[in-house]
Amino acid sequence: MTTQLETPTITVSKTGGALGATIGGVRLGGELDPAVVAAIRQALLTHKVIFLRDQQHLDDAGQLAFANLLGTPTLAHPTSKSLEGAANVLPIDSDYGKANSWHTDVTFVDRIPAISILRAVTLPAYGGATSWANTVAAYEKLPGPLQALVDRLWAVHSNVYDYAGAADEVRIGGVDVKVQTHREQFVSQLFETEHPVVRVHPETGERSLVLGHFVRRFVGFSSAETTALFQLLQNRITNLDNTVRWQWQPGDLAIWDNRATQHYGVADYDDQPRRLHRITLAGDVPVSVDGVRSTPRTGDAAHFSA
Repeated sequence: MTTQLETPTITVSKTGGALGATIGGVRLGGELDPAVVAAIRQALLTHKVIFLRDQQHLDDAGQLAFANLLGTPTLAHPTSKSLEGAANVLPIDSDYGKANSWHTDVTFVDRIPAISILRAVTLPAYGGATSWANTVAAYEKLPGPLQALVDRLWAVHSNVYDYAGAADEVRIGGVDVKVQTHREQFVSQLFETEHPVVRVHPETGERSLVLGHFVRRFVGFSSAETTALFQLLQNRITNLDNTVRWQWQPGDLAIWDNRATQHYGVADYDDQPRRLHRITLAGDVPVSVDGVRSTPRTGDAAHFSA
């Protein structure tokens, strides 16, 4: 199904029933018409993740110029180093690990990024897809008693390990130096933040689940209880019927609402190189269903996000 938006040059075609849409008829950059930017943002809010093909003209500067039209870029990461000369661009590089774990970006700080923009740079000959899950739909499909529980549930998120470097850390012949260095950067400053498990989306008003692998424990629950409850909720989020999977091609760019999704980089490309460049846009402090804001416990991330 293809629907035409108010801006006639843009088309929006659904890629999955739970979430995802492909945007056509637009060449991204820093000089887009405001009406085009508004149409892109509306498609993002509606479909949670959107994909654009044939953007080979973009480099880091062009990606950043477009990002500035959608919001305020954060630093590349609270602790990990960005690309040389590009303070807002984070390389997702297979040389340093693989992001093959379900997560929402940077939930261990209080101001979770609102939007993530990921551009293909180097792709393997096969494999290397990314999957996204709809955390709004997952909440909406919970049974009423379980919704009542999670509406009052809080969780502590921490950067105690690196989602892009934990896998494949130890290889034949010993520790991979690049991965080890990346991991040390990631945990060079400890962050812990207490978030509501259910947040109210600041633009749509929808309720979404704030989970993913940065969760260390639920407030007031034992470690065993946390594990059981976390798996119950995560399984609801990552059920295949609640996901969309994108097979990258050269020139592709994906934009997702980090307040309404989780994602997973599929590590099925053996030892081939894979590199994508990510820019995140500043978000606000999550607010629970009863109006309580997230609270930082350890670490000040004011340098990371406006």
